[in-house]
Amino acid sequence: MAQPVWDHPEPLALSSAPVPEYGTGSLADLLPTLAAGMGVPGMTAAIPELAPADRACVFLIDGLGWEQIKAHPDEAPYLHALLGSSRGGTGRPLTAGFPATTATSLASVGTGLPPGAHGLPGYTVRDPATGELMNQLRWQPWTEPRAWQPHPTVFQLAAAAGVHAAQVSSPTFENTPLTKVALSGGTFLGRLTGEERMDLAAARLAAGDRSLVYTYYAELDGAGHRYGVASDTWRGQLMTVDRLVRRLAEQLPPRSVLYVTADHGMVDVPFDEEHRIDFDEDWELRAGVALLGGEGRARHVYAVPGAENDVLTCWREVLGEQFWVASRDEAIDAGWFGPPAGIDERVYARLGDVIAAARDDVLLIASQREPNESAMVGNHGSMTPAEQLVPLLEVRS
Repeated sequence: MAQPVWDHPEPLALSSAPVPEYGTGSLADLLPTLAAGMGVPGMTAAIPELAPADRACVFLIDGLGWEQIKAHPDEAPYLHALLGSSRGGTGRPLTAGFPATTATSLASVGTGLPPGAHGLPGYTVRDPATGELMNQLRWQPWTEPRAWQPHPTVFQLAAAAGVHAAQVSSPTFENTPLTKVALSGGTFLGRLTGEERMDLAAARLAAGDRSLVYTYYAELDGAGHRYGVASDTWRGQLMTVDRLVRRLAEQLPPRSVLYVTADHGMVDVPFDEEHRIDFDEDWELRAGVALLGGEGRARHVYAVPGAENDVLTCWREVLGEQFWVASRDEAIDAGWFGPPAGIDERVYARLGDVIAAARDDVLLIASQREPNESAMVGNHGSMTPAEQLVPLLEVRS
């Protein structure tokens, strides 16, 4: 009997997706490792390459991927010279976690938990209580923060153990729900300029015998989204970042370590139909879909009840050469959101019935429902090295 003919090329094997190194080398493992070195109860030194320090500062630069540093030695000479120091001198990067996006990564950093446990598993995800999409970066519509993410942050646990904990960032972020659920604990200190933040972060490090300080810079990511990582504007921002890192490193008090990391990298996607597939103009992809969540390179797809298998089949046929397309349970079992046994029950239904992660230089836009996001030059979210790999550059005093 003749075998049926598959009308489309074979979809990407899910086993080929480069799953984040949860438990040994992801962003979620960083603060627990530093806190364990300071004797904070309940913390585990999950990244074995990192030597303990009494005072630790994490400088997170939004959008500064590992591959972007490697590609720009002229614009970032100081950062480039530190590449060999990454991950305890191994010269290896960390993995951001999936999806590689700001809300998810900041929650992973602050809670020390993978996305499947902390519950911010994407840019937008369905709220099972309302059936609506919840934007976890902008926190729209309003949802009670502690109900959405109930776990304590590492900063809270460190402060309770007598560690001097502080966050130094833009005043804009002091009272945002994302800050409250991901980065609260200790003292928040708002400063407008990058130079002020560097100086104050160094001072906060020196303020305690044991100190855990976090500081942040967002403008590089903004330049990448608007103009792309190939733009002069982005390269100019990278030069600024390089100077800021050096400024902080040169002020480290004794017994300190500075770690420079990021929440994700970025890729530029050309503006043509081959590279930008428009969900709002594609009847096949829309069929059976009740809600489209996530972002262009990491989609959560919520099916009309009963249509889950049909949507999965269709998305694999249409996108399977360029995207890893998985059912919710397949993505969980593959470890995309963390160890399968660690997926919190309250998080399960937030994940898409179908999850699509881009492998190729493509974007699944939604020009009508997401006009601003669809116009971005630089994008991120998936598991490719350009998006997933982030530095852990180290300077010790």
